Amino acid sequence: MKSRHRAREIALQTLYAMDFNNELGAASVPESFPALTDEEQAALEQEVVIFAKYLVCGTLEHLQEIDEMIAKFSTNRPLDRIDIVDRNILRMSVFSLLYAKDIHPHIVIDEAVKLSQDFSSEVNYKFINGILDSMQRFLQDEERNK
Repeated sequence: MKSRHRAREIALQTLYAMDFNNELGAASVPESFPALTDEEQAALEQEVVIFAKYLVCGTLEHLQEIDEMIAKFSTNRPLDRIDIVDRNILRMSVFSLLYAKDIHPHIVIDEAVKLSQDFSSEVNYKFINGILDSMQRFLQDEERNK
């Protein structure tokens, strides 16, 4: 398994746990990853830990802006009605689209779809893909018009 994909899985699980426990407002990353055992955490490559923490910290730091962006593009489903897994896949992916300029937008969207297929329902990946694709096109247009 590629290390960045594994880091995204861990970041998603961490954001999910924090969201589920109403801890997103704390805006601090736990010292450990709640979904992993101590043995699993000890076995992680440093590259995976660094990238997972980058995604979690960045998402938490920009959470309000990210949630506003998701709400803007999710016209048929309010943020609080988006499944918790999907909401956090979107949050992490929107952070990447907005701030991780070294990651190509198509990779961000592809990874979000894969995470949705692995962790969400069978059809929600289409919702995730649609939101992120629309957002990415909007961001490209905005960049061109500068």
